Amino acid sequence: MQVVVVGSGAREHALAHVLSRTAKVLVTPGNPGMEEPEAPGGPAGISSTAAPAEEIEADLYVIGPEAPLVDGLADRLRARGRRVVGPGRPGAVLEGSKAWMKELLIEAQVPTARHGSFSSFAEASQFLAQLPGPYVIKTDGLAGGKGVFVTSSLADAKVDIEAKLSGRSFGDAGRKVVIEEGLSGDELSLMVLCDGKRVAPLALAQDFKRLKDSDDGPNTGGMGAYSPVPSAGEDLVEHMIETAVEPLVHVLRRRGIDYRGVLYAGIMLTAEGPKVLEYNIRFGDPEAQVVLPRLGCDLAAVLLEVAEGHLRTEVKFVRDACICVVLAAEGYPDSPRHGDRIGDLEAAANIDSVTVFHGSTALDASGNFVTAGGRVLSVTAVAPELAQARSSAYEAVEALRWPGCQYRNDIALAAVDNLHRGLQQMPAKLVEPSGEKEPAK
Repeated sequence: MQVVVVGSGAREHALAHVLSRTAKVLVTPGNPGMEEPEAPGGPAGISSTAAPAEEIEADLYVIGPEAPLVDGLADRLRARGRRVVGPGRPGAVLEGSKAWMKELLIEAQVPTARHGSFSSFAEASQFLAQLPGPYVIKTDGLAGGKGVFVTSSLADAKVDIEAKLSGRSFGDAGRKVVIEEGLSGDELSLMVLCDGKRVAPLALAQDFKRLKDSDDGPNTGGMGAYSPVPSAGEDLVEHMIETAVEPLVHVLRRRGIDYRGVLYAGIMLTAEGPKVLEYNIRFGDPEAQVVLPRLGCDLAAVLLEVAEGHLRTEVKFVRDACICVVLAAEGYPDSPRHGDRIGDLEAAANIDSVTVFHGSTALDASGNFVTAGGRVLSVTAVAPELAQARSSAYEAVEALRWPGCQYRNDIALAAVDNLHRGLQQMPAKLVEPSGEKEPAK
């Protein structure tokens, strides 16, 4: 099978890497670090091309990032009779507009945070004053994972709202904002495959959004993740499928939207029960880097079923644990520095169970890999135990880091400590939604 993966980041590298177990993969536009030669009796190989997806003939197309989905790439491919994993433009609005996404959550009676949507600073300020804090301010449109501001300061929240609504912060993407009450609890990532009617959950993951250790610093696209999550069992997944995923898919179908692709739910385990923070329309990054390597089935075959609207294969995962540590460029997330030479990739790759997924890399004139964006590498390790995977990943980090490199030292640390002490954090109680929701404005 020939599969085209659209994208150029570490998520797309992870997709291509796992798909190449059984399929020949072409990534567009890709990056030079993704190239993997075909091995006799082994992986089918990964290559890249600058050609747009519409000009490539393949059996299956998997669209990684949200921007081309919101732009309608899946629709254009399907109009040519291609089999595609990724929602069309109507379904992609789920991530393209956070205000619309919240409207759907209310219609589907999915438990979520109290919130409102505003284009007026005066109305936004009035609503903000009704919340106890902390405050969560989000751009309505796409902002590359950087449009969320969380603060306990009412004054700082107003400054952020004004900057977004004026267009100074994120241009047109911020001219409408979604304001939410801040929720407390453990945050989890649940991704599911959807063929338009049926859904199949993938393994849970926990990611780390803040730049620095102990959840300090600004929000980022994600600085690391791990899977499975020892504190969350199958009962939580079943509960979220019944109360959050299936009701949303039902609403999409009622609106005439045939959603074929990945639904990503960001979940907060609050004292009142799990609540959905938001939905995304694609594999998470870095969640894909820790969930996909644990697959115990043929990813290409399963995604082909998704694209055809007939998902029937049971999605299975191995028991091994997986951890990903993101190495970011100096200056990330505001002004990432380009051109810094990356450390010893060969030494890192030789560490048992480690795979290095390239996110934003390039080759310099001497053929050395250098930084070319914000999140540069996703250092991933798979092992029978989470502690072992963590040790291998950080050993590789030591070989790879460069002057100015940014990364967190505490990815999966609390989970490993709890496992060592025999303390499983119990998930928040599972309760049925009350039906009392804050209407979007």
